[in-house]
Amino acid sequence: DWQSHAVFNAAAFHDEGKVHLLYRAVGNDGVSRVGYARMRGGFALEERSPHPVYVHGNMPSYHPMSHASGGGWGGVEDPRMVKIGERIYMTYLCFDGDPRIALTSIESKNFFNKRWRWSSPVMISPPRQLHKNWVLFPAKIRGKYAILHSISPQILIDYFDTLDFDGATHIKSFYGWDEVPGGWELQVRGVGPPPLATDRGWLVLYHAIDRRDTGKYKLGAMLLDKDDPSKVLYRSRCPVFGPQMHYENDGHKAGVIYTCGAVIMDGRLVVYYGGADTVVCAADADLEEFLSQIASGLTPQMK
Repeated sequence: DWQSHAVFNAAAFHDEGKVHLLYRAVGNDGVSRVGYARMRGGFALEERSPHPVYVHGNMPSYHPMSHASGGGWGGVEDPRMVKIGERIYMTYLCFDGDPRIALTSIESKNFFNKRWRWSSPVMISPPRQLHKNWVLFPAKIRGKYAILHSISPQILIDYFDTLDFDGATHIKSFYGWDEVPGGWELQVRGVGPPPLATDRGWLVLYHAIDRRDTGKYKLGAMLLDKDDPSKVLYRSRCPVFGPQMHYENDGHKAGVIYTCGAVIMDGRLVVYYGGADTVVCAADADLEEFLSQIASGLTPQMK
């Protein structure tokens, strides 16, 4: 019953030929929790936990006027995860009356052995600032942890010596659903998965509204400078992926694809995304071809 309503928006990381997913699951009670699945080769479902692996506490009582999101009304929304050293970090939208970005982590040995001993979550965004799309870079930059918390109207990244937040220190951010001058994006909604390290720079996928097709969420792509990721090197001139299949256009939020996780394995980019806020999906592309097309101004496509 904890995942009977919908499963979507999965975080992902790749380790030794396996892809580990943490996905958002909405139950009969309207609360979002985190489920776990393991994939072989990126697409073959190898294991799935029968129970939630992460639940946010202190949920308020349901009220009919509560803001609904993705078919639910509270809990853990849209997880993103990265592995840095011997810990796995997860950011997510804590939706408990004042939606904020939360950070938690777990030792990798506990994660791989399915001992779900997560650290106590700490809020890293200020109160009363709804902002859904904050991600950690999967490696330190110039010796510091980096958190990307806005890509519109500009790239905003904060750097830290430690991720041990005290609960009173928050990252001040600013974002707007701005258009990209001369681009296809009427509104840039936010970053998707954590950035992916490539030879050409950090690959960032993001959600946006196409000015020629305003009723749908689509994916754009950009490459950020490896040493100074506040600099945009290249940006896709058209959407790289959009909702076409029936399971992307029929569900709790029709016409929406929303990705929280992507991996690079065996020379391919594999993107995990939610279809219509209802199901977990995957698409892939040849990585080098994908990056070359972005850099040359062509339009790469995933399938």
